[in-house]
Amino acid sequence: MYGSRLLKLINHSKPLNVGGSSPRPSSHLLLYRIRTMTSTRDVSGQSDISKLKTDSDGSFKRSPSSFRNFIKNDGKFPPEKGRYHLYVSYSCPWATRTLIARKLKGLEDFIPFSAVSPHMGAQGWPFKNADPSWADADNDPEHPNFQHVKDLYLLADPNYGGRFTVPVLWDKKLDTVVNNESSEIIRIFNTAFNHLLPADKGAIDIYPEAHRQEIDSINEWVYDTVNNGVYKSGFAQSQSAYENAVYPLFKSLDRLEEMLKGKDYLVGDTLTEADIRLFVTTIRFDPVYVGHFKCNLRDIRHGYPNIYLWMRKLYWNNDAFRLSTKFDHIKEHYYWSQTMVNPSRVVAAGPVPDIEPL
Repeated sequence: MYGSRLLKLINHSKPLNVGGSSPRPSSHLLLYRIRTMTSTRDVSGQSDISKLKTDSDGSFKRSPSSFRNFIKNDGKFPPEKGRYHLYVSYSCPWATRTLIARKLKGLEDFIPFSAVSPHMGAQGWPFKNADPSWADADNDPEHPNFQHVKDLYLLADPNYGGRFTVPVLWDKKLDTVVNNESSEIIRIFNTAFNHLLPADKGAIDIYPEAHRQEIDSINEWVYDTVNNGVYKSGFAQSQSAYENAVYPLFKSLDRLEEMLKGKDYLVGDTLTEADIRLFVTTIRFDPVYVGHFKCNLRDIRHGYPNIYLWMRKLYWNNDAFRLSTKFDHIKEHYYWSQTMVNPSRVVAAGPVPDIEPL
């Protein structure tokens, strides 16, 4: 119902020509109309993390992403410089994957980004105009009146029923979400713009064909037991659900510790997406997952010397990893936002330092 009404409103809205692109409706007018149309629908279950539901056994199950389009030459979303915008949170490991890949591939001039405040409250991820207290958060330059990431989703699809997550890869020309699945966005960044990039950046390949089978295999179990394993541990609502997540998590960390013995990268002798996907979890492990998510059998810096050395080399030797990591955002988000885990919102002081030098 909302979709057809929105289309009629868009078709009758006064066009605004932006940067020579196709005319699009005024964001101010659209936001008002979207909120008017959706005002009777309660979307708090999609935005308020305190309303996160677990299964009957107390276990946490992550919902799949909904927007799964790709940027390609012969598709609806062709590769064009300046056409797309990326919305992220520095605190979110899934969003940080995309920042790392964007920097590695030299896409800074092609795809600008906006970072939200780490204070994810009842309305979800806020832009700076909804949370002025966080100095280095951004407003949405494409829709100046938008206050939360959820406004993007409801513009793209007023009937959207999933969670209002980051990252969001946005098409400025069509005013819609291209993709909100981080694992796919980093593959889009890896190849979609290669013919437009300088040769050295176009040649960078974080998903090389010769290693794809091994990368996919590692990604599968690392995602289940490590990337998502920390959340399954932290969001568990029963002792059995917690133990069914936390022990496999540390078994996989033990396995990774052996894999990284004497190595700088997980696969072969080159940086791949497998390293990116693991890094965003391990860099958050000691600051938040050990205490906040009860992943405390061991920490990384004392319990896993090979993982810790690998992680520090990536952080200190590669700006794509270091500049995408903001420990203040990370700690503030988890301890402040997830009140079902930490009702007091007291943010832990340690560890000190956040990461040790090489």
